[in-house]
Amino acid sequence: MADIALIVVYFVVLAALSSYGFHRLHLVLLCRRHEEKISAAGEHAGAPKPDAELPRVTVQLPIFNESTVVQRLLRRVAAMDYPRDKMEIQVLDDSTDETCAIARREVERLRAEGYDATYIHRVDRTGYKAGALAHALPKAKGDLIAIFDADFVPNSDFLRSCVGHFDDEKVGMVQARWAHLNREASLLTRIQALMLDGHHIVENRARYGAGFYFNFSGTGGMWRREAIDSAGGWQHDTLTEDLDLSYRAQLAGWKFIYRPDVISPAELPEDISALRAQQYRWAKGTVQTARKLLARLMKAPLSRAQRVEAFFHLTPHFAYPLMILLCLLLLPVLLTVDVTHDVKTALLFDAPLCMAPISSLAAFYMLAESAQGRSRWGALKLLPALVALGAGIAPHLTKAVHDGLRTSAGEFVRTPKRGSDRWRYRAKLDLPMAEMFFSLLTGACAVIAVVRGHYFAAPFAVLFSLGYGYIAALVLAEAFGRRQRDAREVPAVSGTRVKAGVTPDEVVATDLAA
Repeated sequence: MADIALIVVYFVVLAALSSYGFHRLHLVLLCRRHEEKISAAGEHAGAPKPDAELPRVTVQLPIFNESTVVQRLLRRVAAMDYPRDKMEIQVLDDSTDETCAIARREVERLRAEGYDATYIHRVDRTGYKAGALAHALPKAKGDLIAIFDADFVPNSDFLRSCVGHFDDEKVGMVQARWAHLNREASLLTRIQALMLDGHHIVENRARYGAGFYFNFSGTGGMWRREAIDSAGGWQHDTLTEDLDLSYRAQLAGWKFIYRPDVISPAELPEDISALRAQQYRWAKGTVQTARKLLARLMKAPLSRAQRVEAFFHLTPHFAYPLMILLCLLLLPVLLTVDVTHDVKTALLFDAPLCMAPISSLAAFYMLAESAQGRSRWGALKLLPALVALGAGIAPHLTKAVHDGLRTSAGEFVRTPKRGSDRWRYRAKLDLPMAEMFFSLLTGACAVIAVVRGHYFAAPFAVLFSLGYGYIAALVLAEAFGRRQRDAREVPAVSGTRVKAGVTPDEVVATDLAA
C-alpha cells in the first residue's frame, strides 16, 4: 500500500506541474490565434497629435538608494520627445544615502533648464514603492501617469507612442515591452532575458489578444490617473503592488493595452544575490495577491476562460514547491519501481517527467525569440540552462511562496542596480545549504536512474543537479568575492560601503561615461 500511495502522489505532483506546462502551450496558441489584434495594437493609438493637443503627463520615478543610475534616468527622461509644458517629472526619493544629493542636484538643474521637475523625499519608507507612489499622486499635475524604475532607460518616443490610447475613455493602462541593456553580459543575464521575453512577448501578448486580464509590470507603462483612484489607489498589503492594482482596475471595468512594439530598455541583475532578491519579492508578492484577489475573481462576472487564465496568472510560483516535492519523491520512486527490463513501464513513469516541460518550454521560448526576429535555435540552446536555473532557484522561491501564504506585505527588498559600480549596492546572501543538499540528492537520483533503467529520468536528474549546484556555486563565489572586496573598502557615513577614495560625483561621472 505504501508503494501505491507513493506512486499516486508522484503522479499527482507530475500532473500538477504538467498543467502549468500545458498552460504555456495554450498561451503560444493564443498568440497565434490573435496575431491580428496583437499586431494592430499600435493602430489604436491613432494618428500622431500636434503638440497643442497632447495631454499633460506626469512621469513618476520612484527611487531608493540608486546613486549609480539616478542621473542617467533623469537625463533620459528629460530627453523624451514631449513638450516641456505638457510634461511633469516627479522624483519620488526614499533614499538614505548620497542618492538624495545627486537626485536633488539633478532636479534643480532640470528646473533651471525650464523643466517642470519636482523632488519629493519621504522621511520614512511606509509602504515602500507603493507608499511613495500613493504619497506623490495627489501632487501630480497630469491626468496620465508614466512610471519608470531607476534602472530603466526609456526611449524618446515612449510618451507620444502611448498617450493616443487614452482617447478611448475606457483605457486605464498601457504597458510597453521591456528590453535588456546587458543581455549578453553573462549566461545568467541571457537566461533572465529569455525568461522576461517569454513573459512580455508570449504571456502579455496572448492575454491582451484573447481579452484576458494582464498586469502593469511596475515600470515602463502609463496609467490614467482616474483608473488608479477608482480602483482604490496604490495599496501596500502585497509586495507586488503593480499586479494587485492591475487586477483591481480591470475588475473595475478599465481596459488595458499592451504595446509590444514600444520598447523600454532596462538593466538585468548580474549577481545571483540581486536575482534571488528580485525573484523572491515577485514570488512572495504574487502569492499575496492571489490570496487577496483570487476568491473575488472567481465570483466576478467573468467568463470561465478568464477565470482559468487569472488562476494560472496568479499561481505560477506554486510550481516551485511542486518541483521541490518532485525531487524529494524521485529517489524513493526510482528505488521502488524497477524498469530495467520493461520499456513500457519506463515510458509510463519517466516520459511525463521530460515531455510536458520540454515541449511547452521549447514552444514558449522559441516564440519569444522569433517574435523579436531572433533565431529560435537561440532559445533551444539556452533551454537546458534555463531549466537548470529554474530548478536551482526553486528552494529559495519555495520559501517565498510559504511566506506569501502566511503573511501580507513585508519588507520591499529592492533589486540592487549595477550602473557604474557593480559593488555599490548588494543584496543579502545566505549560505546555499538547501541548494547543495538538492544538488547531491538529484545527483544520486541520476546515478540510481541509470542503474535501474530509468533512462528518460536520468538526464533530468542530471540537469536538476547541475542547476542546484550552479546556484550554490554562484552564491559561494559571490560571497567569497565580497569578502575579498570588503577587505579593500572603507565604511561610508551612510552605513553602506563604497570604494575607498571615490566620491558620489565620481560615481556619477563614471556612469555617464559608460
